[in-house]
Amino acid sequence: MTDRALIHAADGAITGFEHEITMTTSDAIAGQPIARSIGLVRGNAVRARHIGRDILAGFRNIVGGEISDYTKLLAEAREQALDRMAEQAQSLGADGVVAVRFTTSMVMGGAAELLAYGTAVVFDEST
Repeated sequence: MTDRALIHAADGAITGFEHEITMTTSDAIAGQPIARSIGLVRGNAVRARHIGRDILAGFRNIVGGEISDYTKLLAEAREQALDRMAEQAQSLGADGVVAVRFTTSMVMGGAAELLAYGTAVVFDEST
């Protein structure tokens, strides 16, 4: 384990940072001018479906409505990917990540990857 982040061995989720990493989907953060760009940072999570949930999801597909198990699965994957991206940004000395984006792809039948990526930046402290 690093002294920068405490990591749960069970799931790899980051529970604390040395300092907060500000993230946004925009190219800048109001009131925080960017002093320099460090570069691309990313974090990913690969999650697999559960056969029991697939049966329930198949039924839901027939009658319609939200498949809450899959919604929860993807939400957890998004958070894990963001945590991993923030950890990488912090390890590079960044204060924040701008232009954050998400993408997904199928890895194999029943498993998908969720990737979070953005540009790590250092804010101008002189303002």
